Amino acid sequence: MPDHPRVVLLKPLVTSPLIEVGEYSYYDDPDDATAFETRNVLYHYGPEKLVIGKFCALGTGVRFIMNGANHRMDGPSTFPFPTMGGSWAEQFDLLTGLPNRGGTVVGNDVWFGHGVTVMPGIRIGHGAIIATGAVVTSDVPDYAIVGGNPARFIRSRHNEEEVARLLEVAWWDWPAEHITGHIRTLMSGSVDDLEKAAPAQT
Repeated sequence: MPDHPRVVLLKPLVTSPLIEVGEYSYYDDPDDATAFETRNVLYHYGPEKLVIGKFCALGTGVRFIMNGANHRMDGPSTFPFPTMGGSWAEQFDLLTGLPNRGGTVVGNDVWFGHGVTVMPGIRIGHGAIIATGAVVTSDVPDYAIVGGNPARFIRSRHNEEEVARLLEVAWWDWPAEHITGHIRTLMSGSVDDLEKAAPAQT
């Protein structure tokens, strides 16, 4: 981003077919924000996907742990011997069929604080806020604020009726020029204001 070399839009950088990122979602990292795909999406051997919506803000050190990190726990040892190769690789069937929670899906307009870790197969709802240092081990509802290790529900940003209205408005799907004309409403208006600003249905 201009004048902010530590901030990058993720969509143009992603090359893996297993990662999808929506428009305007960004990552901030003073070391190398462009290495997000390899440094921040870990153990991603497939086939599950990581899907990040539009307008998400990811603080430095946000990491997504994928299902490839899983180890067997039903025997005396958790060590993944077959991955070391050689004759041990003949036992690779011991690593197939491990429990898999599926892909990780992040909604639109989600804010991740510094150093957040998201475990495999998590669903994070639209408009959620994930506090600094949180370890997300279970799904996060739309417009929830969560924090801690493991991350726990702190509060909702809006009441149930307002959340339903916000999901109906789905401002992240508005045309870019319409969003541009309503930045002040998006950042500081009420749900009523946002509904009034919505583009006319055709």
